[in-house]
Amino acid sequence: MHTITSFVKKNTVLDIAFVAALITSIIVPPDKTYLTYFDVRTLTCLFCVLAVVCAFRNIDFFYILARKTVKTLGSLRAAVTALVYITFIGSMLIANDMALLTFLPLGYFVLSACDKKEYMAFTFIMQNIAANLGGMLTPFGNPQNLYLYNEFHISNKDFFLTMLPPFVISIVLITACCMFIKNDHLVLRGNEKQLNMPKATLYTLLFALAIAVVFRGIPYYIGLIIIPAVLFFADRKALADVDYPLLLTFVCFFIFAGNMSRIDVVNRLLSYLLGKSTLIFSVISCQAISNVPSAILLSQFTGNVKELLVGVNIGGVGTLISSLASLITFREYTHYEPKKAGYYLKMFSAINFAFLIILTTSMYIIKAIV
Repeated sequence: MHTITSFVKKNTVLDIAFVAALITSIIVPPDKTYLTYFDVRTLTCLFCVLAVVCAFRNIDFFYILARKTVKTLGSLRAAVTALVYITFIGSMLIANDMALLTFLPLGYFVLSACDKKEYMAFTFIMQNIAANLGGMLTPFGNPQNLYLYNEFHISNKDFFLTMLPPFVISIVLITACCMFIKNDHLVLRGNEKQLNMPKATLYTLLFALAIAVVFRGIPYYIGLIIIPAVLFFADRKALADVDYPLLLTFVCFFIFAGNMSRIDVVNRLLSYLLGKSTLIFSVISCQAISNVPSAILLSQFTGNVKELLVGVNIGGVGTLISSLASLITFREYTHYEPKKAGYYLKMFSAINFAFLIILTTSMYIIKAIV
């Protein structure tokens, strides 16, 4: 019973997705049409990337890479900026939630080892924003990207050109925020770790395979066969460590979105709102039901994929529930600082809504000009 309670508390978004799927399943009873709800390719791509990332984490690949980067920098400002941009770049390669799970503990380690824990809330919040916004540039950087990329068969060129403007604006904003950190000198303590080169090489090849699957260079079922088979012998723990609740969350949201699209009143309402402004409404939707379910749900009612893609990415900043990544960051912060949840939420809201307003306004202006 304790295990079940712990699982429920730890996976808030999955709980919400399950309840949403259950309620809509009462309104729209299960039938053969349910089988058309699920995007098997998206689920496969997500599983493959997550599995390889877990394997990398198990050999401390990202820890070693990040530590060496931070070690070369001698000031607090440079260290925090490095942590934020390691998370930013990491989200482009290993997805935003995995980047946070990998680099938030490093942020805590660096600040605590240097007796600078008073900057942890700011650092975690900026890492969270970096993960949400850095992942927007690649199809596999954010889960909603992977879904929309596959659902609408977006070309690599169109995807990149669509997401480049908000990506560049995000870099400017993140860099500006990091400049507020004091330029104090610091000394990094802790133990060095050696990289397992044979496994690192193997996992690099598997990651290349996973990326080839994402970019449709290789049929998805080949990745689904090869990657688990290799990891079964090389690192079974990596397969066990995959974020299966995230995959189940997708399954529940597929059911929820599919059922919502079959409810006439919802169909008419969402079609009307999206017809007014796909960009604005998708941003607002993320604040209430998070960016992944917003992408899945709203994709049923609009063909304006460019505005939807931008909206569900910049909409990942804002409220605490606008992104799964934000909930992960809050959970990690309260684990280290359980008595400072209120302080964190105030700072989180102020910074996130500032980003949301600037990004949304900027993209709306760019849309009007173009």
